[in-house]
Amino acid sequence: MDKLAIIGGRPLYGDIEISGAKNSALKLMAAALLSDKPLALSNVPRLADVDMLLRLLEALGVETKRNGTDLTLDARTITSTLAPYDLVRKMRASFNVLGPLLAREHQAKVSLPGGCAIGARPVDLHLKSLEAMGAVIELDEGYVIASAPRGLSGARIAFPFVSVGATEHAMMAGVLAKGDTVLINAALEPEIVDLADCLRAMGAKIEGDGGPEIRITGVSSLNGADYAVMPDRIETGAYALAAGAAGGEVFLRGARLDLIGAAVGALEAAGIQLTARDGGIVAARPAERCVGVDIVTDPFPGFPTDLQAQFMAVMTTAQGVSTIRETIFENRFMHAPELARMGAKISVNGQVAMVTGVPRLKGAPVMATDLRASMGLVIAALGAEGQTMVNRVYHLDRGFERLEEKLVRCGALIERVKGE
Repeated sequence: MDKLAIIGGRPLYGDIEISGAKNSALKLMAAALLSDKPLALSNVPRLADVDMLLRLLEALGVETKRNGTDLTLDARTITSTLAPYDLVRKMRASFNVLGPLLAREHQAKVSLPGGCAIGARPVDLHLKSLEAMGAVIELDEGYVIASAPRGLSGARIAFPFVSVGATEHAMMAGVLAKGDTVLINAALEPEIVDLADCLRAMGAKIEGDGGPEIRITGVSSLNGADYAVMPDRIETGAYALAAGAAGGEVFLRGARLDLIGAAVGALEAAGIQLTARDGGIVAARPAERCVGVDIVTDPFPGFPTDLQAQFMAVMTTAQGVSTIRETIFENRFMHAPELARMGAKISVNGQVAMVTGVPRLKGAPVMATDLRASMGLVIAALGAEGQTMVNRVYHLDRGFERLEEKLVRCGALIERVKGE
């Protein structure tokens, strides 16, 4: 397996181009199944997760054409409604083909999903939403077998708790359902709005996205569209935090402050200046060290769970004590022992981590446990003394496009070491 060798202690100066949002692009790609006309997406990040979903879509009969960050998906003929285990197990977002297949073809057989080991993340809400629309669902040997011979029907769906994935799934199923669908306690994330904007460009009738109640009036068919994926808010926050750990000043080209919610206040309270500028955001750490700040992860517009590991990495060398409470996923502090190998002082008690800042971390061999934890270790390494070797960086390849290239251009000493 590949590794990243990083020699820390060098401040970052330069431009970092923010890629298209992975979490949004994957759902927009699945939405291509809803139409027999081509969907042309631009600003699609070049990532392992995108490649995996492309393989699945191609297995379903979708014709794909890719040129850099431009991607055209033509699902005029769906040749299969089976999403097999081998193509779904590695990435949870693959499960979102279920709703579009069911809405358009009235049947689907999709493997239960896999992904990062950060908790159970069940799909119950996804399935209950589809059942509310009239689908008959069975579970058999690790597969979801769904059918709706007469098509889906609109329904009033009240989510017991906020779920981005279930909201997206219900939206995609609802656009082709007969009648009206109302989603109560819907997720507020910017990716929800991005999906709704794309579906509207394809001819869907959706209102209220970005708020807790989304109203969908089903249509008989959707058109193709040209659509640009939103910038990645998690990548934006991660590189801003990298500047916080290493020092310096970076221009995050294409980034938008409105997409990162409560993270703006938390980063600024920690001493990372974020300034909106034409075409992006300037992130800088003018002081010698950051300051400890308490955070609680929450659905948008709260502090994103996908930035928790990166924020913890910065807090390890901040002045004072910080408390991090994780409310979204269990088992999402697996990076804490790895940071401790670098000299961090972290005490974990259930879903709460207490971090006592030290003046400097020291390089050490560390092991990535999931995508966001991997970036947290990279950020810690950028500010550490000496060399850090980050193992199992295939996680990073799933979610951060051209990571080494972007950091090297800002003065970081980072190199990929090819595995055997």
